[in-house]
Amino acid sequence: MKFRSAIYALPLLFLALFFFYPLAAILRLSFGNNAGLAQLRADTYYLEVIWFSTWQALLSTVLTLAVALPATYVFTHYSFPGKSLLRAIATVPFVLPTVVVAAAFKALLGPRDLLNTALQSWLGLASPPIQLDQTLTLVLLAHVFYNYSVVLRIVGGFWATLDTRIEQAAAVLGANRLRTFREVTLPLLLPALGAAALLIFIYTFSSFGVMRILGGPRFATVEVEIYRLTSDLLRLDIAAALALVQMAATLVMTVVYTRLLARAAVPLDMRARTANARPVRSVRAWLLVAVNVAVLLVLIAAPLLALVLRSFLSLGVGGTSSVFTLDNYVHLNQNPTRGSFFVPPLIAIANSLRFALAAAGVALLIGVPGAYLLANGSGQKYQPAGQSLLLRVRRFQFSALLDPLFMLPLGTSAITLGLGYIIVFGRPPLNLLASPWLIPAVHALLAFPFVVRSLLPALRGLDPRLREAARALGASPVRVLREIDLPLLFPALLSGAVFAFTVSLGEFGAALLLARPENQTVPVVIDRLLGLPGASNYGRALALSALLMLTTTVSFVLLDRVRVRDFGEF
Repeated sequence: MKFRSAIYALPLLFLALFFFYPLAAILRLSFGNNAGLAQLRADTYYLEVIWFSTWQALLSTVLTLAVALPATYVFTHYSFPGKSLLRAIATVPFVLPTVVVAAAFKALLGPRDLLNTALQSWLGLASPPIQLDQTLTLVLLAHVFYNYSVVLRIVGGFWATLDTRIEQAAAVLGANRLRTFREVTLPLLLPALGAAALLIFIYTFSSFGVMRILGGPRFATVEVEIYRLTSDLLRLDIAAALALVQMAATLVMTVVYTRLLARAAVPLDMRARTANARPVRSVRAWLLVAVNVAVLLVLIAAPLLALVLRSFLSLGVGGTSSVFTLDNYVHLNQNPTRGSFFVPPLIAIANSLRFALAAAGVALLIGVPGAYLLANGSGQKYQPAGQSLLLRVRRFQFSALLDPLFMLPLGTSAITLGLGYIIVFGRPPLNLLASPWLIPAVHALLAFPFVVRSLLPALRGLDPRLREAARALGASPVRVLREIDLPLLFPALLSGAVFAFTVSLGEFGAALLLARPENQTVPVVIDRLLGLPGASNYGRALALSALLMLTTTVSFVLLDRVRVRDFGEF
């Protein structure tokens, strides 16, 4: 019993040390002697940063919904050749690291990259005709690219299961398609639409990698400003105040999001996901499908293909000609600038893989007991006959408290956590900034909710009577775990491990703040190379981005293949 209690205490102790302790330090610094919040209110610049973060997030959300909703209708209501492949392509951007997304758009729309080079060559132009580098337009395009799949997954998953007989009844009563959508379908979709909009707003409000690389010095979200204050200006008090503001905003929106998603998860009448899809027959329907497929290919596929293609090209003098080459990959470990802080990309790849494996192991170590704690609450379909009503109520209350507690890391940005770690782990008694385990720890924390949510439905689906029968036959708890639980939970465990591995592999914000020169990860090195002058540095950044995209895509495909229906909530 003591051993089991110690195991169950692991996730709570981990959260206390690596989550609540750093956040408490940020809170203390915000209200401390330097009065970071007071300085924040007194300087209009920081208020302008908060306002810019808000309205660009609102604009990104509206644009994403406007582009993705017609595609969601097409994917949920029509069956056509290549639909499964297109859905997979549309989902890939969501699992890509932000530095890869930024590099892909630079490869496509940069002043000396594919589209401008082609137009200059074809039209005989002396200068690039598309001037989108370091503009808000390019940032908004990347945000739509990144969050396109959010609408497809949340709204599309709900829309595909709605009973079409309700719409048919409205049509029989004389309502046209527009009125049917406005008065019947739209009210049913509102919870899913609200959940998707809030999630997109959260992601874009705290945009860091995309804004830092594509926006340049002209634009700064709260995330970017926190990083600048921490790493460049060493104003930890104001950075802590900004982090507190962002954390409060994202946590409120996360609570609203979870409630909306809970409403969206229980429609009035559920049908099979393929029941509403019908073959495309009319010219109008084919035109609708073709337009949305074209938008998807231009918005999603084009930047990814441009990244891969551009990584194999070397531009000639003037940027109007190009030569196919493998130099960007062959010369990954070269240091043409002779920089003293140069980290060979191959070393960064090894660091990222090592950190990702360690983060996956730690996330499983704390995620499995966390999922068991939640599953032993109200979620079990069967309760042993000997359990008292009072015990069931207490377990329900405990589970209801732990559930939002375990989801809190999702509402906290990696930059904020990195700032908290610098404050608390940069001095005695826990001077851990030099430790190589600090980055896997923050990555495991960020992956912890994904592991729990991957395991929880599978655990709640287990019949406790199987365990009771095994114990009655003399099996020890360890044997029950080994021979009953683990075989049944293996797909969910593998899904959680792949989630954790992928999250760690692409994480950028915390690694940028915490990584020492010898422990830099691939996203950090890509960011460094993109910021250095010279065609060779840029080419190697694109080559690294292409390799990272390949790795995360393969991980996502593996995750999709091992996922069993109803296993996991992501």
